[in-house]
Amino acid sequence: MKVISYNLRKHRAAGELAALVDAHAVDVLCLQECDTRDIPAEISGLRLAEATQRNRLGLAVYYRENTFRAVEVRSIALKKSLHDYVLKPAEERMLGVRLRDIDDGHEIIVASFHAAPLTALNSLRRHQIRTALAELQNLGPGLPALMVGDYNYPVFKENLGQAVRDQGYELTLSDSRTYTRYRFFRGHYDFATSIGFDIAHIRTLPQGLSDHLPILITAEVEGSRPAVAS
Repeated sequence: MKVISYNLRKHRAAGELAALVDAHAVDVLCLQECDTRDIPAEISGLRLAEATQRNRLGLAVYYRENTFRAVEVRSIALKKSLHDYVLKPAEERMLGVRLRDIDDGHEIIVASFHAAPLTALNSLRRHQIRTALAELQNLGPGLPALMVGDYNYPVFKENLGQAVRDQGYELTLSDSRTYTRYRFFRGHYDFATSIGFDIAHIRTLPQGLSDHLPILITAEVEGSRPAVAS
């Protein structure tokens, strides 16, 4: 399964999506900072599962409709930072979709996530991440789950990694930095947390019109590889 996560920087990079999907044979597309009033129902064979509704700029998840069926969708608001209270940039910061594989009937969960900005404390972002991961298990108890997006967590990832592992998840970074706008804040902002998935690799794709670079996650459900004959 191939998943792209992309923060569109206030929808500026929306015109790049079809080319990205086609170039990388994407199965799931997770967006952040997209204009939810101006996104299509379909992008190169991917069907819109859902987009958040409470803010113009929000989250969206697309899936390949000849591979999956959307079973259930859930969006949640997370603990707010001062930035959220003052500027109200985003009400819902996690959008999860339970997908059923058309061929084998197995179900997975994929989610798009956008943490509070750098003006907030890392401790608040860790709280948001823990809450989002717990909510994914409520969406499908015991199912493999993959949450990708803009975690806004460029430093002290060891603390975050431990917090994620305490919930049974793994944190996986891409092969190179994903944010380049400010010299002193460059680093890995966009990555994945997962449970029940083998992450083969996460590749940072070339930069487009956004200050974030899209990431391409290649993953498969644990135990889904065919056994090797001895």
